[in-house]
Amino acid sequence: MLARGKGGKLKEKAKSRSNRPGFQFPMGRIHRLLRKGNYAERVG
Repeated sequence: MLARGKGGKLKEKAKSRSNRPGFQFPMGRIHRLLRKGNYAERVG
């Protein structure tokens, strides 16, 4: 989804999306904000 960078896809599946240390924001909230804004294209 929005997880790109250091973490791998396998690691992302193993850990909770909102609890990932790589994320500095709650998944649900950012997802809503992105969908509301112009970033809807990137949101999976």
